[in-house]
Amino acid sequence: MTAHTKNTQPQVLHFPRRGEAEAMIECEDNLVFMRKLKNASINLIVTSPPYNIGKEYEKRTSNEIYIEQQAATIAEAVRLLNPRGSICWQVGNGIDDGEIFPLDILLYPIFKNHGLKLRNRIVWTFGHGLHCQKRLSGRHETILWFTKSDDYTFNLDPIRVPSKYPEKKHFKGPNKGKISGNPLGKNPSDVWDIPNVKSNHVEKTDHPCQFPVGLVERLVLALTNKGDSVLDPYLGVGSTAIAAIKNGRHAYGCDVVREYVDIAEERVDAYRSGELRVRPMNKPIYEPPFREEEEE
Repeated sequence: MTAHTKNTQPQVLHFPRRGEAEAMIECEDNLVFMRKLKNASINLIVTSPPYNIGKEYEKRTSNEIYIEQQAATIAEAVRLLNPRGSICWQVGNGIDDGEIFPLDILLYPIFKNHGLKLRNRIVWTFGHGLHCQKRLSGRHETILWFTKSDDYTFNLDPIRVPSKYPEKKHFKGPNKGKISGNPLGKNPSDVWDIPNVKSNHVEKTDHPCQFPVGLVERLVLALTNKGDSVLDPYLGVGSTAIAAIKNGRHAYGCDVVREYVDIAEERVDAYRSGELRVRPMNKPIYEPPFREEEEE
């Protein structure tokens, strides 16, 4: 989640114990990091780049320069992507003088110019955020899921969610009386209600715009197989790396902010020692109990 700038900090490498997934993390400009990796070596690239809105980890610039910077990173991502792999680019809105610029719309042509195919525009919705004064408060962002070919990895069963009517049965035909839905649950659809990481979230660190592990985990499970490689070129505090190694995938990532890389390293170590707290991927959203208003 951090813009790429020149950085000379030493790299951080995590080497796995026998039988564990590898996690390779560096404090480095993402173009420098990515250019060291082999063509077609990554099965899933999932990230949330900076939004060019002046957060502490980015230098705000014009939309034109921002798009050029994104285009350079996306070009490297396409080079690294396995033919059966996926790219998931999670973005919100850029803001300039009160006007919003949907970044998924601005970035879409870049991916298409590389010949990628959009499979879903996933809407990530969440209940908490800043309250706007002159427009409706934003409570969603988007994930653009692209593939390099029509032959791509997609595993639906690991990400199924509970069916609304699990006991529903066929009422006619050869399957009359049998359960009509998949016993593992239903397709989760392209709207994901997952809490964002705010102050009371169990995963909260010092990063102001932190990925929830459960959001990335759903992508990792659906779009890769065990032993595959997952890259996040704007790693932040390592949520993508956690989601990858948690599910037996190899994690690669970089960030230019040393503080965030250190936190990512600590989180990886904490996960491997069984001490890291994460919110379960499909944990239901808490809803306060309904209370009827008393009559006056």
